[in-house]
Amino acid sequence: MSLTILFMPESAYGPTNNCIGVGDILRKRGHRVVFAAEASWKGKLEALGFEEDLVDLAPPAEEEQDPGQFWKDFIRDTAPEYRKSTSAQLETVTKPIWDALIDGAKYCEPQLKAIIERVQPDVIVEDNVITFPALLTAGKPFVRIVSCNPLEVRGEGVAPVFSGLPADDRSEWDAFRAEYDRTHREIWTAFNEWVVAQGARPLPELDFIHEGDLNLYVFPEIADYVDARPLGDSWHRLDSSVRETDGGFELPASLADRDGALVYFSLGSLGSADVSLMQRVIDVLGTTPHRFIVSKGPLHEEIKLADNMWGAEFVPQTKIIPMADLVITHGGNNTTTEALHFGKPMILLPLFWDQYDNAQRIHELGYGVRLATYTFTDEELTGALDRLLGDAGLRERLAAAGEEIRRRDGLRKAADLIEQAGA
Repeated sequence: MSLTILFMPESAYGPTNNCIGVGDILRKRGHRVVFAAEASWKGKLEALGFEEDLVDLAPPAEEEQDPGQFWKDFIRDTAPEYRKSTSAQLETVTKPIWDALIDGAKYCEPQLKAIIERVQPDVIVEDNVITFPALLTAGKPFVRIVSCNPLEVRGEGVAPVFSGLPADDRSEWDAFRAEYDRTHREIWTAFNEWVVAQGARPLPELDFIHEGDLNLYVFPEIADYVDARPLGDSWHRLDSSVRETDGGFELPASLADRDGALVYFSLGSLGSADVSLMQRVIDVLGTTPHRFIVSKGPLHEEIKLADNMWGAEFVPQTKIIPMADLVITHGGNNTTTEALHFGKPMILLPLFWDQYDNAQRIHELGYGVRLATYTFTDEELTGALDRLLGDAGLRERLAAAGEEIRRRDGLRKAADLIEQAGA
């Protein structure tokens, strides 16, 4: 039976790419897949074979924007705040992000209702961190995808989300939770009242999104938290969700003809907008005997690569990571889970949001090294690089773990579960 499946991803590349991967499987199975993505994605999703019925999250810009441009601008403007602790960021980074997300949810609510009326979906899938009441009040099976670190699903036995605090030391957990309550209680209360006024059920305490009829989260079992924070029967882990829509990639001759380990460096589509940080890392890596592929991001023209590097504004990440010996990342959930999917150790330089949680988890499990993003020394970065590349035992363990993650085929598991939800 052919279903009509409506996807609404967050505008950033990570959640949208995750939905593209799952949606592509469903489309190839004969289902109608429609994206109610943010308007800056116009034409990008249609080119991949999907229908587009897009939304504006704010009054439309006069000029055409790149996909996710709002968040790129936000990251650029708030970059100085990333030098602060995760607790200090609650007021200066995390709360402003929630404010912007709330404004977007309110602005597009009438548009979403109209889209649902036009599309008549059998299943609605949201990959975001905030509730859109229209998706809940449509009377259709609602699927929530968590493509951020799963600490987003809270519990007493795990560290608070966005904190980057260690699992085995609870000394700072309560203080962080108290600061989150202090900085977010007022906006959560107002948003919850608005959500209820739209006809949706109340939000869980201090959460900005409801659980779905079906809940999927993207995180490998080897790094999961379910031993400390069990999940209900509606929750299903996808060990990975690696899209199959990226184009091919051939190692450039300038790197293929050189010796040295091959390392992939990316701070994501948002983190790469911090040009000074990108350049600092690149300048240190340029002193090493290794080879580097660099995802340069939206401000690529301002970034100068060393002789042992090749890079571009956009690179097919899912084709490059399998070639690499190691990944240097901001700790975004897509890159973190994709590195584990392909069995690669990581150096993590977190900036904001759940990146600290991913970086801490990989570090405390021994699958990589978390560094202080703005205060690491040259020797700390090169030392971590050499230590991880030289740890044959770790690389063997991760290679075996990656093989098992790939065998579990999270993309098709997600597609199966979404089909079952609409049956």
